[in-house]
Amino acid sequence: MLTNMEFCNCTKLRRASRHITRFYDACLAESGSGLRATQFSILGYLKQRGPQTMIELAELMTMDRATIGHNLRPLERDGLVSIQVSERDRRARIVSITDEGLNRIAIGIKGWDRAQAEFEKQFGSELAKSMRNMMDDVVGINFYA
Repeated sequence: MLTNMEFCNCTKLRRASRHITRFYDACLAESGSGLRATQFSILGYLKQRGPQTMIELAELMTMDRATIGHNLRPLERDGLVSIQVSERDRRARIVSITDEGLNRIAIGIKGWDRAQAEFEKQFGSELAKSMRNMMDDVVGINFYA
């Protein structure tokens, strides 16, 4: 018997995520940054936290290593990040934002700010803050313990 999809937590979260991502992508496109929301987030984490191993970056983005690699390829190709072999562990790769990556964030920030402001206007600032906290709580659940 099929579960009623109206009550499926996964379906609801993924649907909301796609809806919001499309809006952020559109705002970033208007900014002329050439970035999508996921790319902007990766660059933002690297700007904020400094160089990260691919594994650390994957954990920040809640992605597996293959997915983060797939997302980093176009950023590396376009010169927005550099990926180097770690001096401490030759198996690890260190991802750093480049000057061009910083430039793209500076271009894209207007689109991102617009998306943030419009979301908070439509959804409400307090609800948006509560949602962010709730999503952090969801990511913190250890389903495999």
